[in-house]
Amino acid sequence: MRPVTGPIRVLIVDDHRLFTQALELLLRGEDDIQVLGAAETGEEAIEFCRRTPVDVALVDIDLPGMDGIAVTSRLQEAHPEIRVVVITAYQQPDVIARAVRAGASGYIMKTDAADTLVSAIRFAVAGKMVLPAGRLAPTMSPSGRWLQSEPTPPGGRQPSGEAGRRQGMLSDRETEILEAISEGVSTTDMAARLAISEGTVRSHVKSILSKLEVHSKAEAVMKGVRLGLIGGARPGVG
Repeated sequence: MRPVTGPIRVLIVDDHRLFTQALELLLRGEDDIQVLGAAETGEEAIEFCRRTPVDVALVDIDLPGMDGIAVTSRLQEAHPEIRVVVITAYQQPDVIARAVRAGASGYIMKTDAADTLVSAIRFAVAGKMVLPAGRLAPTMSPSGRWLQSEPTPPGGRQPSGEAGRRQGMLSDRETEILEAISEGVSTTDMAARLAISEGTVRSHVKSILSKLEVHSKAEAVMKGVRLGLIGGARPGVG
């Protein structure tokens, strides 16, 4: 993604005009955010991004024709520099999982406070991720696989490019710990489960954050899922 030196360029993708207008009004009150326009369908959004540089696309799930998850996947394939923040009324964990797999950098509710949306846009540009609080762990099984979701990214492709190079970058123990983090397991319980000290767990967590170049456990889980390190097929895992 380009270094953002000017206002963050935002495209709104939603077919509800009243909501779009309210969102535009809200965002235009932010000095560091520029609303470039709005698209009512996924096809319009893809065409807009083909013609106009966009930093962040705010994408609704429930769109006519191509749904928001498909739009997210298409945008990430054609324009990986664009950060997609899903903004929707859907709160189901499996939908969140599918959005993350498609490449979303954030997932927020339409009922969230305005400052949550604004923060999500800024976090996305900074390479950070935002998820609904308390809704990440239920999307994953104890084995680290997404529930009610495909075992591979959209289109049946395995991660490639940077994602492919990063596979295997975590040790087996670090992968175990990252999976445990995704389940919401505490440091104390993690230590007991793996028969290691809490200090060793914290040391592994620090190493995971460093290797994945993130700043929090939530970001580590999100990035691990997107890179195929957890939550799907990994080398040696059927």
